[in-house]
Amino acid sequence: MVHELSEKVRRWVSDAVGGASVATATGLRQGGNPWLLTFGVESAVLRLGNPADPDHRRRFATEVAALRVVGDHQVPAAELIASDLDGSATGFLAVLTTVLPGHSRIPTVATTERLQSLGAAAAALQAIPLAPQASLPLRTRSIADVDFAAQRRERGTTALLAAAEERLRQLPVPGGPTVFVHGDLWFGNTLWSGDRCTGLVDWDCAGAGSPGVDLGGARFDATLMFGLPAADQVLAGWERAAGRRAEQVAYWDVVAALVSLADMAFCVPALHDQGRTDLNADLLGQRRDAFLSAALRQLDAATG
Repeated sequence: MVHELSEKVRRWVSDAVGGASVATATGLRQGGNPWLLTFGVESAVLRLGNPADPDHRRRFATEVAALRVVGDHQVPAAELIASDLDGSATGFLAVLTTVLPGHSRIPTVATTERLQSLGAAAAALQAIPLAPQASLPLRTRSIADVDFAAQRRERGTTALLAAAEERLRQLPVPGGPTVFVHGDLWFGNTLWSGDRCTGLVDWDCAGAGSPGVDLGGARFDATLMFGLPAADQVLAGWERAAGRRAEQVAYWDVVAALVSLADMAFCVPALHDQGRTDLNADLLGQRRDAFLSAALRQLDAATG
């Protein structure tokens, strides 16, 4: 992790914002990258990566491409100020954006308004038609570049997770036009002012896919955070904002729940970092299994 900004990076940032010098640089995660930068009364967010790491290069290219898409539509997201996608200007991969209002800390209790606002945020993305392209590839699930199935084979799985995998293998992936998807839509990647969603962040898993990718991911996360009934409020918010009924909900719920491991301890640190220190692996596992079991029942009822 980068814990201080080099003079080369500071000069690049200064040039990008019209010559103002960086007054302060505050690390947003464990005292380091990404950075909240200030220039007097103005501010920006700087994210840095390793140009020698192919995964970093791919993620940064996707982030920039996604920010350009949302910049052309009415999606609450930061504006792209500048980028260095080969490290030639800064020595790092670098993305500089505007700052959105709000915070990402997750409350222990969610109002109906907050849950429906998350669904509405997902619906705003599904209104943007998008064909797969190099930096915004086809996405058939959330966090598509992490092979959770392979990790389960290595670390162990459960009968329920194995049954869900087998059920999906028996079914075709739902077709239809592809739309713009965030690809990692959970509460930690959203910003809030009260119960109003002020923006979406972290676009490095974005791409083109079914609207179900983001809707299922948001429903799954709401269940993990607040319990199974929360998922229905996310769906209600999505359908109200989209002006239509969601399709293949159960299928995409199963897909979303499989973006997990048997032992849910893997996601506990990120949740604690967002203020949810009340959540532990056992409770998350129980909520995941309740969500997945309900989705499988609904899928069986729909497909026979």
